[in-house]
Amino acid sequence: MIQYAFKEWAVICRALAEGRQSLILRKGGVAEDGGVFRPEHSRFWLFPTYVHQQKDGIKTEAIPLLKLAEAEKPPAGILRLTHFAEVSGVHYVPRLEDALALDKLHLWSGETVMQRFAYRESGLYVLAVRIYRVATPLDVPMKPEFDGCKTWVELDNEPSTNGAVPVLDDRRFVTFLEELDAILNPTALA
Repeated sequence: MIQYAFKEWAVICRALAEGRQSLILRKGGVAEDGGVFRPEHSRFWLFPTYVHQQKDGIKTEAIPLLKLAEAEKPPAGILRLTHFAEVSGVHYVPRLEDALALDKLHLWSGETVMQRFAYRESGLYVLAVRIYRVATPLDVPMKPEFDGCKTWVELDNEPSTNGAVPVLDDRRFVTFLEELDAILNPTALA
């Protein structure tokens, strides 16, 4: 059971749901304490948002996913939960060049990464996440407290995760983690 949802652009939620990426880049929302993101929860629902996502905020190859995410938008007043994440690792990236080196592992544009990195103070959180698909989508009524520029939303109930399956098999997910580690923790060549 998971009681918290994590707000992210719908197109990125779609990329996570399809296994096109397994990381989330996060800074902090305007409504968050001090504007700083805190990785408070190790398991959370993906909460697709449609307000701030922009076509020029993603790579060209992600535009079909953007169109799909917009076509699948639930009716007004409904939050549709279809996937949840388990955090496998949290990294704080204090150097822009390291954040940009992650380019092949996500679908945000380079400009979006730079903007998020430079917002308020330099630095960016990178969350390695394993995504799971639930057997049946869950529709939750939207509430006013879900609105605003904040990362975490507390749900009234803890929707069941029974029957959920990982989007990536074990081998593909381990390969992703190894690739992420090689970028963020390079070792000196002997």
